[in-house]
Amino acid sequence: MARVGYLTASCMIAGSPNERADAWEHAREMDALGPACLAEGIQLEELVWNAPDWDPADFEAFVIGTTWDYQEHAEHFLSRLQELQDQAPLLNPLSTVRWNLDKRYLADMEERGITIVPTQWCERFDDAALAAARANWPGEAVVAKPLVGAGAWRQAKISRDEALPEPELLPLGKAMVQPFLPAAQSEGELSFLFFDRHFSHCLQKRAQAGDYRVQAIYGGTEKVYTPSTEELSIAQRAIDAISGDLLYARVDLMRLPSGTLALMELELIEPYFYPEQGPNCGILFAAGLRHRIARA
Repeated sequence: MARVGYLTASCMIAGSPNERADAWEHAREMDALGPACLAEGIQLEELVWNAPDWDPADFEAFVIGTTWDYQEHAEHFLSRLQELQDQAPLLNPLSTVRWNLDKRYLADMEERGITIVPTQWCERFDDAALAAARANWPGEAVVAKPLVGAGAWRQAKISRDEALPEPELLPLGKAMVQPFLPAAQSEGELSFLFFDRHFSHCLQKRAQAGDYRVQAIYGGTEKVYTPSTEELSIAQRAIDAISGDLLYARVDLMRLPSGTLALMELELIEPYFYPEQGPNCGILFAAGLRHRIARA
């Protein structure tokens, strides 16, 4: 039986002092992946990525899972992943993680012919950056995000008549700014899950009334979505534009006011797989994992 470490964060473990309100998503993902991996001869074991109480030498591979605190410890996270990859295969590999960690990867995707949500890059999100964004996009609001971030951490939506929020509510250091898209409060995001670059399932994520964030921790909801041939081809083109080995990937798209679907986010580090909407995702994940262990 091959032992594979599934990296998570202490805040995702039920009963931990810092347990997040959405820690149930980790449990649900393990319920989907664990049995499927056992059927492939793999023991998938949850490991807190920065805990000192386990030995990397005991595992044949590592999967980056629900490490949903990494954005607050980015350098430590990367150094730890390097240690693990020096020991055994890391999935997805560190080169992919480093590229996907910094949201300027969106500029790379645009150069590769992928339509992205319009984005302004700035050294610091301040009054000047806010004024420039408002001049670029005369809509109702803009959204500022840190270049390294996840789960809407230190993300701010600023309406046209609002002043700059307090610093603790804003991105730290380098940031990106995007126009607020009306689709965020109507259609929401379309998320496409891929394993081994093969499409698994799609879901529609919507924010709760009065919000724009689609994560469950903010009251967001999801349902199965059957994409059109054109919608799936847009997501597939995004996958095809990514280099390197991909055990898993999630492509998040949102519709521009023109009706065009644009890339909002590529999740190649620690995406939630939404097993509720994709009952076969565990089987697809386990098959891809077994393939990679066999060739290591």
